[in-house]
Amino acid sequence: MAANEARAIHLAHSPDADDAFMFWALATGKIDTGDRRYVQELADIESLNRRALKGELEVTAVSVHAYAHLADRYALLAHGASMGDRYGPRIVARDARPADPRGALVRPGTVIAVPGELTTAFLALKLYQPAVRHVTVPFDEIEDYVAAGRAEAGLLIHEGQLTYGDRGLHLWADLGEWWHRETGLPLPLGGNVVRRDLGPALMRGIARDLKASIEYGLAHRDEALAHAKAFSRGMDDARTDEFVGMYVNGYTLDYGRDGRRAVEEFLSRARQAGLIPAPVAVTFVAAGH
Repeated sequence: MAANEARAIHLAHSPDADDAFMFWALATGKIDTGDRRYVQELADIESLNRRALKGELEVTAVSVHAYAHLADRYALLAHGASMGDRYGPRIVARDARPADPRGALVRPGTVIAVPGELTTAFLALKLYQPAVRHVTVPFDEIEDYVAAGRAEAGLLIHEGQLTYGDRGLHLWADLGEWWHRETGLPLPLGGNVVRRDLGPALMRGIARDLKASIEYGLAHRDEALAHAKAFSRGMDDARTDEFVGMYVNGYTLDYGRDGRRAVEEFLSRARQAGLIPAPVAVTFVAAGH
C-alpha cells in the first residue's frame, strides 16, 4: 500500500438510533481519521453476532453475550459500549404484571419471544429465570408477536423498551433494574470489537477514531440526533432523544472501572451458571495517540 493510500477498514453496526448517533461523525467525515478509511455496513445485532463468529468483520458491534464466543479472535474496544444503568431489556406481556412479593415475576416454563440466542438480553433472561422457554423472533416483530398472543411474553430491546405500551402491553420485569439490584453495576449489553489480527497499532487507531466520533456527536447533539432520527423506526423526536440518552452516555465514551467490572461480572456469572462454554479473558483496547 502506498504511503498516501488510505487503509480501508470494514465497520459494521446495527441500524438503530444509538449506533447511528455514535457513528455519525465517522460516517460523514466530521473527524480526521488519518490514513484510515471506513466502509460501513448495517445489519441487525444478531446477524452481526453470527458474522463475527465466522471472523468476517474487522470492526463490528456485537452483543456482550456473543463476545464470550469471540474473545480469542476479537478484543473489545473501550469506546462505544451500550450500558443499561438501572434499565435494560424488558419483559412485557398482554396481561398485567402479576403480583408476587418474592419478585419471581416470570414462571418457569413461560414461553418468551426473544430477539436471538446470542443477544445479551437472552443471556440476562437465562440468568434471571433459567427455566423459561423461548422462541426466537426478529427483534422488531416481538411486540406484535406478543400482542397477537403467539407467546406469553416478549423480551424487548432497542426502541421496543419505550414503545410497548402503545400496543397495550404491560411491563413485567426490567432486566437492567434486576441486574443492578443483584450487583450494583450497570448491565453491559453491547460493545464494539476489533479483530486482533489487525495488530496493536491499528487497533488503537480504530479505538481513537470511534472515541472521537462519540465525542463529536455528544458535542453536536442536535445534529447527531437529526441523523439518528432516520434510524428510530417511527419514534418521535422526544423518544429518539430519550433512547439515545439511555445508550450513548459516559459509559459509551469509555467503559471506565464500573463498566469493565460489569462485563467481567456478567460473563463470570454466565460461566458459573453453565450458560457460556468457558471463562472469558476480557481485553479492552483504548484510544491510542
